[in-house]
Amino acid sequence: MSPVPWLPGPGPPQEEVRKMSFATVWRSPWKPFRFKVLAPAYRASAGRPRVLDMGCGNDAPATTKLWWPRCEYSGLDRGFEGYSARDLSALDHAYVVDCGIQPLAVLPDASFDIIIVSHILEHLTNGLEVLQELSGKLAPGGHMYIEFPSVRSLGLPSMRGCLNFCDDATHVRVYGLREVANALLERGLRIVRAGVRRDLAPILSLPAWLAWQRLRGRPILGCYFWDLTGFASYLLARRRD
Repeated sequence: MSPVPWLPGPGPPQEEVRKMSFATVWRSPWKPFRFKVLAPAYRASAGRPRVLDMGCGNDAPATTKLWWPRCEYSGLDRGFEGYSARDLSALDHAYVVDCGIQPLAVLPDASFDIIIVSHILEHLTNGLEVLQELSGKLAPGGHMYIEFPSVRSLGLPSMRGCLNFCDDATHVRVYGLREVANALLERGLRIVRAGVRRDLAPILSLPAWLAWQRLRGRPILGCYFWDLTGFASYLLARRRD
């Protein structure tokens, strides 16, 4: 099936936005790390920043609209059948593409102010090629944020919710910061920041969060320990003007 854009129509009314926001914060009280790293890029974008989110599951559309309410949000995934009504209503545009086997020609060139590739690479054997193709979709001066399991994750304990790279059977390749940076440098992008994801807020509040989860009868998941253990690497790149 060839990739096609899908336009879900007008955004949700304000009452629905408030419901989305409450539900999203209830699931996680921390501002996601990617929004902190990308904050200067978002503030510098005039009008409605055009955001493309690769593999935008796990409440990403509603979460993005919560923290960046003025953005024009586009999601890209292999399909949207399993998405909640809340997330579907937060999408301004959606693209159905299996980037593991299909090109990204359906995406307009030089159009997006921000591209987010968060925990997608590890599911692809051709991740570097996808990043290089995505670099051409950035508008001049646009930013790309990439996050993926670090090599260190191979040695972390196994845990429900993924703390060891191999906990997720759909993980097919371990990427390193150097090879990801080099792939973008080859396309003329500038590396702004790169390193191990360490978000102080989740680390400091972790004991209270774990106690709260226990009180609610919820399982303790490996993803709660990502910042503490250095599970993920991240990189922020910018297309030159």
